[in-house]
Amino acid sequence: MQAAATGIARARRWVLAMTLLLAACVAAAALRTAAWPGSAALALALLVPLLLPLPGLLRRRRRTYAWATLCVAPYFIYGVTEAVANPAVRFMAGLILFASLALFAALVACLRLTRPTAASQDAPGS
Repeated sequence: MQAAATGIARARRWVLAMTLLLAACVAAAALRTAAWPGSAALALALLVPLLLPLPGLLRRRRRTYAWATLCVAPYFIYGVTEAVANPAVRFMAGLILFASLALFAALVACLRLTRPTAASQDAPGS
């Protein structure tokens, strides 16, 4: 039982770390893409989908981990687009791709580790 709790805690820390890494990479890429006033607005607009699930992730709500996987798709698409179209930020786009895939994997791992068991689903009154 203790090993499962340790694995869940590790997966949750990994989710938060990958979220932070993805946010830093997206902000850095956005700041290098446009001129100053526009780049700040672009960075803020790009970070909104990543910030939406943050309160639920910090409260450890399983449903938030489930729908947060949907918030990762725009960053994967952004990373692929920037890697192909913008040679100036190709390295950052690669980091965005890595971080988005790692965040998706961490979210799925956390969901798998915290899934309800068959005994709790068959309980009387469910």
